[in-house]
Amino acid sequence: MLDGGRPAASPHQRPVPIASVAKVMTAYVVLKHHPLRAGESGPLFTVSQDDVVDTDARRRGGQSVVDVRAGEQLTERDALMAILLPSANNVSLLVAREVAGSVPAFVAEMNRTARALGMSHTTYTDPSGYDDGTVSTALDQLRLAQAVARDRTLAAMMATRSYSLPVAGEVTNTNALLGHDGFVGMKTGSHAAAGGCLIFRAVWSTESGGREVIGVVLGQRGDDLIDAGLSAAKQLVERLRP
Repeated sequence: MLDGGRPAASPHQRPVPIASVAKVMTAYVVLKHHPLRAGESGPLFTVSQDDVVDTDARRRGGQSVVDVRAGEQLTERDALMAILLPSANNVSLLVAREVAGSVPAFVAEMNRTARALGMSHTTYTDPSGYDDGTVSTALDQLRLAQAVARDRTLAAMMATRSYSLPVAGEVTNTNALLGHDGFVGMKTGSHAAAGGCLIFRAVWSTESGGREVIGVVLGQRGDDLIDAGLSAAKQLVERLRP
């Protein structure tokens, strides 16, 4: 979608797995509970021994996680950065439980929020997107991306290249397009069922003023799924750039 114009999408869309792109909704819901302004850190989330055990199990299963330690305290900002930059599945579950009282309650809120945004072909079954039952369409995710682009805090987080966490240390954003060719966000996703996925936003200047494009690519295939999603987004932006 260019400069807030009419959305364009591939025909015959059907809901497909979206992998870690789901974490955009996770962060959006968390910030609805606990809004953050620039410079604020938000409430603290304490890592339990159960969270450490869960993290170890997810790491053995090949999932994306960050190191945590029992008793570690993550601010809301820390937790969201862990979710959005290195795409930490373990922190997604921790935050969902802390914010809503349980993971199922949080997932139910994700789905209510999706309906409120008009995302009628989206179903969230987990807060990380690792579950293949979390499905959506590019057009639905574009609706979410439009809302997120208006949220200065969340947009700024997803435009961040690196961040330091208390135990895990410095983590980097999986979106390697940031800072290049006008890309300023938003979130990658990848696994076998979903392929390479990306919600993206790019801005650039022209003689007539600033231009912005917000888009979504899903189901990209290749040897490196994240790179496949990034490459597809780059090609789309290059076609739109004057």
